[in-house]
This record gives sequence, C-alpha cells and structure tokens, in this order.
Amino acid sequence: MARASVVIVGGGIAGLAAAWELTGGAHGPNEQTPRVELIEAGDHLGGALVTTEFAGRTIDLGADGFLARRPEGVALVKELGWEDRLEAINVSGSSIWLRGALYELPTGLVLGMPTSASVLKSLKGLSWRAKLAARRDEWFPRRMVVGDDATIGDIVRTKLGSELSYQFIEPMIGGIQAGRIDDLSAKSVFPALLEAARKGGSLMKAIRPKGPVNPGPAAPTTSAGPLFYSLLDGMGSLPIELARQLSERGVVIRTGVSVTALRRTPSGTYPWEVDTSTTTTPADAIVVATPASVAGRLLGDYDSAFTPLRDIPCAGAAMVTFDLSRTEIELPTNGTGVLVPLGTKWSGEGSMLITAITFLDRKWPRLARENDTVLRAHVGRIDDARWTELSDEELTARVTNELKVLLPKFGTVTASRVQRWPQGLPQYYVGHDILIEAAKGAATRLHVALAGMVYDGVGVPASVGSGRRAAREVLDFVKS
Repeated sequence: MARASVVIVGGGIAGLAAAWELTGGAHGPNEQTPRVELIEAGDHLGGALVTTEFAGRTIDLGADGFLARRPEGVALVKELGWEDRLEAINVSGSSIWLRGALYELPTGLVLGMPTSASVLKSLKGLSWRAKLAARRDEWFPRRMVVGDDATIGDIVRTKLGSELSYQFIEPMIGGIQAGRIDDLSAKSVFPALLEAARKGGSLMKAIRPKGPVNPGPAAPTTSAGPLFYSLLDGMGSLPIELARQLSERGVVIRTGVSVTALRRTPSGTYPWEVDTSTTTTPADAIVVATPASVAGRLLGDYDSAFTPLRDIPCAGAAMVTFDLSRTEIELPTNGTGVLVPLGTKWSGEGSMLITAITFLDRKWPRLARENDTVLRAHVGRIDDARWTELSDEELTARVTNELKVLLPKFGTVTASRVQRWPQGLPQYYVGHDILIEAAKGAATRLHVALAGMVYDGVGVPASVGSGRRAAREVLDFVKS
C-alpha cells in the first residue's frame, strides 16, 4: 500500500504545528506516518514569529510572548524538549492614560472588564459618572435581551455606559484583536461576556470568574504558574527549532514557493495535486494554513462556503522600538506598559497614533540591562491606518513626540526600529462563527483541513491548537 501523502500550505506557526502533529507529536513518527510536505510562500517560517538583534539584545518583531494558561503553547514547547527555555513574565500590571495622566490599572479585571464598582473606586482618571454607571450595574442593572450573538460594544455600552466602554474596556479587549468593540463578536472573541449578558442582572457580577478566563473560542485552561511565557532566545526561535526537528522527522520544507493551485484528480492515485510554478505534489489530503484570503482564493471554486474567507478583514499594525539610557527616561513605578484609549487628544495633530506601550526589558528578564532600557510603542487598529501613510522616519518622529507626552520624561533615543505588519489580526465580527463553521464543513467534505488565526482564535496557543486540530482531521481522512 502506497504511503499516504499530506501537503501543508502555509508555514506559520499553525502550519508548523500541523506538521508536528502529523509526524507523531510528542511520540514521533512511526510506520503509519504520512509523507508530509510544507510549502511556504515567504522567505522564512513562523509568520510574525521572528526575531532580530537590537541594542545588544535579541528582540521579537511580532508576538513577544504567549498566554501560559492556554495549554497548547506550553505543551508544544515541552514536546520539543525546550521546557528549560521557557521564560516567565517578570512583572504584571499596566497603566492607562486617562484625562491627561497615567493611572495604574486596578486588579479585579477580567480581560479589561471590571468585576465590581469597588474595583474602580480609586481610579481618579474616570469620572464620577463612569463610577456611578458601574455602581448602578451592581444594584440596578439595565435590562438587555441578548440573542445568539452581539457585539462586545453593544453589551458593555448598554450595561456600563460609554465612558467605561471606550475609555477603559476597549483599550484592553479591542487591543487583543486590534479591533473595535462595536464590531467584534462577543460569541467569537469573548464568549464569557456573552454568557454573562444572557444571565441578565448585573454584568459585572456575572463576569466574575470561577477560574481563568481566556479570549477566543473555548479552550481548556491551566491555573497554576505564570500568566505569560516567552522563550530565552525570543519567540522567533520557536519556528526555527520546530523546522529543525521536523526536517529530522523527514518533513519536506520549502520556503519562497507559492502554491498556484489545488487541483482535484479523482481518477488518479491521489485525490489532490498541489501546484507551484515548478512542481506538482500529489496528496491524499491538504492542510491549508494560509491567511483566510489565500485560502478563499485557492478553494473558492470548489464550494461557495469558501468565498467569504476572501473578505474577512485584517487589522494591520506597526511597532516602533526604542533604546534609551536609563537617565533619559522615567517610567511608571509598576507594570509592563501603558494602554492608550482610541481617539486620545493631545497637543499635536489629530488624535494619538499610539495605542499601547510595552516596557520590554521590564517584562522579560533576559532583556534587562543596567544602563539602558528598551520599550515599544504600538500603533494601528482596524480603522486607523494613518501609520501606513508615514515613512519610517516620519512614524518614528511622530511616535517620539507622543511618547514625550505619555511618559513624564522621555529624552534622547539611542536607537530605534520600525516593524510593520500590514496584514495582522483577522477580525471576528458577528456571524464569524457561522462563516467559519460552513468553511470547515466544506473543507471536510473535500478532505481538506483549515488552520490559522481566523478559525480558532488569535495568539500563539490558539494557532498551535488550530494547526494540531487540522492535523488530526487530516489523519482521520487518510485512514478512512
């Protein structure tokens, strides 16, 4: 009997995780392991998981860590034998810019949602009206009828009012997806919030967790240990090690090669052929781990359920990283960064571009140095692409001027670097779950599995889990 053949289209972390699962996961290959070929259009693997050298450090240019309480990321690292390279986050907490000043975020939040009026009592940056709205929710909650889904904005604005929604909650919840709470689906992004709203009564009381709460589709959680992890050589080291071990397992990995077509060959030995400009690879099944728009293009002719994938919007973003002498900057006493509400006015032109600041060397111990500090400013949301109109030099200058307002003392910069991600995070709008369920169903009928951030949640653990789920589906296909 011929050995089964599986082709993975897309070499981001989801595609790599699919290859790992297809080749036996923690146990490794055996006599039933299919031939696996992974084809990536870009010149490197891992997508946004990539590192560079900056100011005498190895820093990440994309995600710099991952949620530890979703188990998929930690499990993969351990299976690679890299448990000793996990680095726990050094400190917790953040500040928020409100009414022209920085205030430390209180504890007792669930993904940015306050769980009681007392949580907000000491936060001077909120008006008495916002605090009264929180108190009203506890004692005289507004009625709301919630159906199968609603936007996050509909829920929190109805229950807690506009100020808490847009000045306090959106910087955290919206920041996870680089989206707007008025567009994002509660069912797909924050299912615990939807369930809390359905209970009626006080939203804050209903959202109080009985255990860890994660964004995105439901997933098992762990409660012990740190909230976030990174890796000692940066998150960009993960796809490199995965690729190395996958090559040892016999996986064929091709980069800089675009798939031009997925062709059905019902009369051939294999039901699929995967075309590039120079090759054709036969396959029993395919994992498509590309951006949704590419998946829609490659599969759209086979079923109309794939067509909407082409139009799922993605939020681009950029990051500007700075190095300064410690004598040239004064940071908030506590926390790993600062959140900035959208539309924040300042003395310059228009509203601020910056949506958040991360103190990288305070967040991750490996980046700490005695004499200098490294921080990163984040810009861009789904409806704010002003950064795309600026050159690197113009963007750096604009962000520098905003930082001088947001931080009490921001002096001479020693080094800076701009990183742009034009196609960043997919947006989960109301109806996203229905669209994705239809696409997955159509894929199953074709012996294709879909993987990536658009299907099972954003972030490294969700992407790893998505890839491994797709691989398990494919293994069922080739066994049938």
